Amino acid sequence: MNILELPLFPLDTVLFPQGLLPLRIFEVRYLDMIKRCHQSSTPFGVVSLTEGSQVQHPGSGGERFNRVGTLARIIELSSPQAGLLLIRCQGEQRFSVQRSEKLRHGLWVADAELLPADAEVPVPPDLQNSVQLLRKLLQQLQEQQVPAEQFPLLAPYQFEDCSWVANRWCEMLPVPVEVKQQLMALDNPLVRLELVGDLLERSGWS
Repeated sequence: MNILELPLFPLDTVLFPQGLLPLRIFEVRYLDMIKRCHQSSTPFGVVSLTEGSQVQHPGSGGERFNRVGTLARIIELSSPQAGLLLIRCQGEQRFSVQRSEKLRHGLWVADAELLPADAEVPVPPDLQNSVQLLRKLLQQLQEQQVPAEQFPLLAPYQFEDCSWVANRWCEMLPVPVEVKQQLMALDNPLVRLELVGDLLERSGWS
């Protein structure tokens, strides 16, 4: 069992492996944590909230979050003014929280078990429509000359892999966070892509 001690960042979103996550950091509990992670080149854990807010307010209730999350590694950091950090992170391996604790200053820390990476599964013929739609969307973004810092995908593009295609659609489809969490937590990338195909049909993409 591969256990990591991780600082956690509970958010109103779901991070997928190889996905991009931009964040504005201004709370003291996270400013210190992000600086430490950046200086030591270590990841933090992103978990999606089930109760509470990702920003602490006086008198606000406690946070509750899903137990399966994703490691986030900082790939860009800037500090445009004192007390503000702008970062971009990339999702890495999924993990399962085994034990968590909220420290006195509000930061969550956890013992987390790393979960196996998705198996590489080729996209079967009956799901190729998901690939073609994603290629078309990527081409449209390139034609629109979307700035690099706003581009929603990171190279290399792995259009032949079920996990990569499914994860990129999960990030972009307008579905509830709860649905994205369920899809991210699935161990079978082929089943995840099949469910994404259903979502594309219901969303009018197909």
